[in-house]
Amino acid sequence: MGCALTALLALAAFAAGCARSSQYASEEMSFEKTTFSFDQDRAPYTIFREYKMAPGDLLDVLYHVDTWRTSKEDFRIAVDHTVAVKFVNVPTLSEEQMVRPDGTISLPYLGSVTVVGKTVQELTADLRSRYSAILKSPDLYVLVPEYRLRIQEFKQDLHTAPRGLSRLVTVRPDGYATFAMLGDVLVAGRAIPEVAKYMNEEYEKKMPGLSVDLFLEKHAGSLVYVLGEVGRPGAYPIMRYTSVEEAMALAEGPLPTAKLDQVVVVRRHGDKMAAVKLNVKKTLWLDSDGKFFYLLPDDIVYVPRRKFARWADVARDIGDITFFRGWSVGAQYRLDNKGQ
Repeated sequence: MGCALTALLALAAFAAGCARSSQYASEEMSFEKTTFSFDQDRAPYTIFREYKMAPGDLLDVLYHVDTWRTSKEDFRIAVDHTVAVKFVNVPTLSEEQMVRPDGTISLPYLGSVTVVGKTVQELTADLRSRYSAILKSPDLYVLVPEYRLRIQEFKQDLHTAPRGLSRLVTVRPDGYATFAMLGDVLVAGRAIPEVAKYMNEEYEKKMPGLSVDLFLEKHAGSLVYVLGEVGRPGAYPIMRYTSVEEAMALAEGPLPTAKLDQVVVVRRHGDKMAAVKLNVKKTLWLDSDGKFFYLLPDDIVYVPRRKFARWADVARDIGDITFFRGWSVGAQYRLDNKGQ
């Protein structure tokens, strides 16, 4: 990118004429950095402050299973856990049952007993109190033997997979990704720490001791679109904030027919599209009032032909191109001539 931009700047400086070139032959120029007014807080435009996931992104999910967490005092019984109630002095009354969908188990003399949501200590105290009216010595204790088995089975399933405790998950075109035990989770448009926090909260509810680390294995969403009078119009990946001049260099530079004093940048803002006209010629020709305008992912850069002088013509051309490419900008959003 650096070499292409250097070549582009050199070409523009040469085209400006010998008089202009000699004027800046030994003078160092400095330019301001800018972007749309509603995104000015993103300065100094060095790195993406927060990456938002997009369809096509590949996520690496690393699972952690802490079996020691099964002894936590605040562990609570849930549906599908197996609960064992052992009577020390009357072993014939002992029961071991899976918690039913209604959150209960059946015990001798008591019938249906709600156990879901209780800790082992709470259930033990409750049963001792209730059996004290029936038995002389209600000496009993409660176990959840199946819970540790569930963790071991889950851990074994992860280990038998090709990536061990890690899984690769792709964000689907609808913005969802499918995770073990959680099912479909909407992740597009959300930051990785936000989704990881949500997943860990849900896993804590389903299986205390199970947590994940979420990594971006491969991204597919950081693209800018360069259209119009450039050598190679298309979508280009960016790994950091990129100026309009750098984006044009990625597209093999402007054509001789390009109108560089009316380059248009379009960005989604809320429920509409905001647009700004830029005089890129000022920057390329080293004018003192030139500015480097920085792009964000999904920005559209349109370089019009020289014959276009009216904003309405440029807006119509952008609308035709974006609609043809399936973006439906012209149908769903209003192009406002707003910028810096």
